[in-house]
Amino acid sequence: MRAIFEQISASDERSIRYRQFSNTRFDAPFHFHPALELTYIEQGQGRRLVGRQVANFESGDLVLLGPNLPHTWLTEPSEVEGPQVHAWVIQFQHDFTGPKFWEMPEMGAIRSLFQKAGAGIWVKGNARQAVAEKMKNGLNASPLQQFLLLIEILQMIALSDTVEQIDPQFLHFVPSAAETERFQRVYAYLIAHYREDISLEQMAAVANLTPSSFCRYFKKITRKTLVDVLTEFRVKHACQLLTTTDKPVADICFESGFGNVSYFNQEFKKAMGCNPLAYKKFFGV
Repeated sequence: MRAIFEQISASDERSIRYRQFSNTRFDAPFHFHPALELTYIEQGQGRRLVGRQVANFESGDLVLLGPNLPHTWLTEPSEVEGPQVHAWVIQFQHDFTGPKFWEMPEMGAIRSLFQKAGAGIWVKGNARQAVAEKMKNGLNASPLQQFLLLIEILQMIALSDTVEQIDPQFLHFVPSAAETERFQRVYAYLIAHYREDISLEQMAAVANLTPSSFCRYFKKITRKTLVDVLTEFRVKHACQLLTTTDKPVADICFESGFGNVSYFNQEFKKAMGCNPLAYKKFFGV
C-alpha cells in the first residue's frame, strides 16, 4: 500500500458531495485530497490513521479533515458475508461558497474550525448523533438543502466543546512538494508493514536517504523515533485484537509485530498502564 493523491471533482450541478459507503471492510489506501471531508462511521471498528497519528475507532466515530491531510480507516478482514461496515461522508472544497462568504463575521466560528481541521478534528459527545442525522438527511436532499445542512453541521461542530484535534503538530509541518511525497511514501510503508520486522536501512531506502539522515528526518517530522512509532502502531493493533478476538496473548504479540512476549508485555504496559491480559479481561469480548 502506498499513499495516493485522490482528485475530487464536484459535478457541474453540485459543489458538495454527500456519500455513503457499505462494504465488508474498510480497506482504502492511505490517501489525501484537496477537499475537506467529514466522515461518520455508523458501523465498524478498527484503526484510524490521520496525519501521523494512529488510533482505534469504533461505531460512532466522527472526524473532520482539512485539505491534504493523509488519512484512512482500516478494518481487519472478516469471514462473515455481507456488509460489516457503513460510513457517511461529506466532501467539499474550502472555497465552494466563493472567496468572500467565509469572511463574513457570522462565519467566524466556522472559519476558525477550518484552521483547526488541518490537524484533523475528532468530534465526541452528544454532537455526534445530531451531526450524523443531518449527514443522512443530506444524501437525497436538493443542492440548496445540502448547502444549508452543511453550514448547520459545520456550525454545530464549531460550537461544540467536545472536540479534539487529532494531530496538532501536523499544522506546523509545511513541506515542499517533494517532501510531501516522501512523507506520504514513508508513512504509507509503515502502515503497510509495521507488523513485520522493519529495519532502519529499509526505511532509509524507502525515503531515499542514508540511515543517519533518515533518523534526523523522521524525528523532525514525527517528533518520535522510528522505534517509538512502530511500537505505537503495534500496541494499537494489539489493543484491537485483544478487544475483538479470543486469540491468546502470545498469538497477538507476534501478530502485532513484537518479537517476543516479554518485550510485548513491557511495551504494552508502558503505553496502556496495564499488561495485555488485564487489558483483555477489562475491555475484551
